[in-house]
Amino acid sequence: MASSPCGGGNFDCGLEIQTRSVEQTLIPLVSQITTLINHKDKLKKTEKTLRAIQRVGQAVSVAVGRFVTVGEAIAAENEDLKDEMGLACFEARRAGTAIAQLTDVSSLEQCEGDARSTVFGDRTGMVKAARMLLSSVTKVLVLADCIVIKQIISSRNKVLVTLEQLERVSTFQEFVQIFSQFGNEMVEFAHLTGDRQNDLKDEKKRARMAAARAVLEKCTMMLLTASKTCLRHPDCESARINKEAVFQRMRLALEQVIEIVTDTRSGGEAKALPVSIYAGIKDFKVKVEGLRDSLYCVSCETVAAQLEALVEKTEDFTDSAYTSHEQRETIIQLCQITRQETKQLINTWRHAQQSLKAKEATDEMELSILKTCQSVSDLRRELHRVAVGRATELLKLHSDHLVLQALKASGGDGNLEAVADYAGTLTEHKEQLVETCRLLCHISGTEPLEITCVHAEETFRVIGPQIISAAQTLALHPTSKIAKENLDVFCEAWESQLCDMAILLKEINDVFEGRRGDKKTYLSLPRPGKHSTNLKTVKAAKLDAEEQTTIAKLGLELCLLTSDVDSEMERWDEQDHEIVRLCQIISSMAYSMYLFTRGEGLLKTTLDLFHQAEVLSDQGLQLCHILHSLSSQLLDEDRILILSETEKMSAACQQLQVCAKTPVQGKSAIFQKVDSSIQNTKGILTVVVYLLPVCNKLIRKCKSERSCVASPQHWREKQLSTTVSEETLNGKGSNGFGVKSLEQHMANLTFLESK
Repeated sequence: MASSPCGGGNFDCGLEIQTRSVEQTLIPLVSQITTLINHKDKLKKTEKTLRAIQRVGQAVSVAVGRFVTVGEAIAAENEDLKDEMGLACFEARRAGTAIAQLTDVSSLEQCEGDARSTVFGDRTGMVKAARMLLSSVTKVLVLADCIVIKQIISSRNKVLVTLEQLERVSTFQEFVQIFSQFGNEMVEFAHLTGDRQNDLKDEKKRARMAAARAVLEKCTMMLLTASKTCLRHPDCESARINKEAVFQRMRLALEQVIEIVTDTRSGGEAKALPVSIYAGIKDFKVKVEGLRDSLYCVSCETVAAQLEALVEKTEDFTDSAYTSHEQRETIIQLCQITRQETKQLINTWRHAQQSLKAKEATDEMELSILKTCQSVSDLRRELHRVAVGRATELLKLHSDHLVLQALKASGGDGNLEAVADYAGTLTEHKEQLVETCRLLCHISGTEPLEITCVHAEETFRVIGPQIISAAQTLALHPTSKIAKENLDVFCEAWESQLCDMAILLKEINDVFEGRRGDKKTYLSLPRPGKHSTNLKTVKAAKLDAEEQTTIAKLGLELCLLTSDVDSEMERWDEQDHEIVRLCQIISSMAYSMYLFTRGEGLLKTTLDLFHQAEVLSDQGLQLCHILHSLSSQLLDEDRILILSETEKMSAACQQLQVCAKTPVQGKSAIFQKVDSSIQNTKGILTVVVYLLPVCNKLIRKCKSERSCVASPQHWREKQLSTTVSEETLNGKGSNGFGVKSLEQHMANLTFLESK
């Protein structure tokens, strides 16, 4: 975007588009304009051709008129954007009128000598009108997007005000009243930021947004118990420290969200991640392999310096007290081999430059290039082995949570000395995990995963001391139920982060082995069950060992289905297609349900599971809506197939929704509800696995025959876009370039529709 995404800067055609929804809304318009511009100069002017051209122009003009009406309504509702939006709408209307005039070829054959400009005779005029239309429509869309940003900022500001009120409360009654308001505001903020996270094009920004939202999710419950503890024990210093740390972390997370959505930083330039070893090795190999095409694309000194910078970064591994002697020696040896191969390459390289005056690599240089790249790849492989091995060992070591249990027991006994001893042990564990996250960041393989590693590192660094202060508070007040609950919440956050680390480790391995490592845990703020914003929560149930075994068998089947879904999605050419996006969300949520059957992941209780099932059913019904829209573009046989399978999915989604919402009491009933939820989820995934390759094939077929199917918009309500098709060319289309979905979205954004 411009320097200020909501400011009054000048917009132009080169404006950076931050979100998928804006980009995808423009695609059908670009297609239609391209159809008009790229007509053949010597196209035979049959009556059918003339009518088709005229109908396309009329469709664009009508659509622009409706589009502009929405834009003008938005301008009236937003005074600070009124002038810019008004100008953009004026330009769009003028361009739409020009296109209608240029495509008005109804009397062209009868008036061969007519000097009137048409699309056949005035290509320059059509190109100019098309550029103006694209530019002005983009301005309107980006300005509308600014309103979304303003909503997020406004929501954040409300949360901050309430947060300050919560920090100053002095009575339980006042706290309960304000926290209830805070919970509602956090839910609103969660929905807005969740939509924005899914809509962002930049993967790094999506990862940063996910990290910030994860902090807010976990801190919501921490804030509740830490504040209650402070109110109950106002003179307790450790309770005050515990509470202040939570408030500070929430403020930082809220600020990070705003930095992401506005693409700015309050402290100046955006803080860049330190270059990881993986990124450094990748760039080093690119430079070395580039010598095949040109001996002068980079200097010898640059390559040598870059290698030394890489070797220096490996000191994070070799200097670690937790790296074994054998691992340290292997890393140092591989660094030395890489130095030797690079030195040999540079010697051969200089000889080729000075003696042979060659422009491309010689055979001797080719051999040196291969050896250098192989040696640095071997180094990366060893670093990956060390980091992943370390992380795996730590996860196994901490899986029993013995230190946390000991802290709880010591605090409950009022044993300050024992709390201090176990606090030292936890601090050591924290340092091990922090360092391991730093090593994982070096070898993670993608920038989004690097961001997730940094988030994990920061989380362990912060939660460790918070657990200790909570344990100290309990030791000082061993009979305090609220102090015990507070310690439980912080320990749960630690356990949750260990589960997240296990998922992160799997993603890093997937990237290293060439598989897509993009399985994300679905985030919903605040979480139900123990993470509900309501002060009075329904009691959540946990399954016993026998029931867990039974459910685990179903979970394995669910896991296999999610793997099948992921495999089918990877075969799609259009990874941004709305069908793929919704299937990714469904698969991710089903995977978190599978983790629940193993006693892992973020879903801790049956309440969490039922909430996840309800949200999954909503996503499934959205997918059914998209599939229904797709079926309308297909021939009878294909349409019947899609509709038949869609009905099966819709039925399974409705059953899952009813099951998730139906209240039950008693252990046996809860077990049956868990069983039914997973069975219905399996039914949904079974249909998804079948439909993904079918839809992929049909969409490819449509594109090759008619270029008619584009990825649908997801302007909040996820409407299917209207694209350039034979129906449009024949005058059957009524919606131009997807203005209906845009109207609905913009109406939602500006509250033009009552809800």
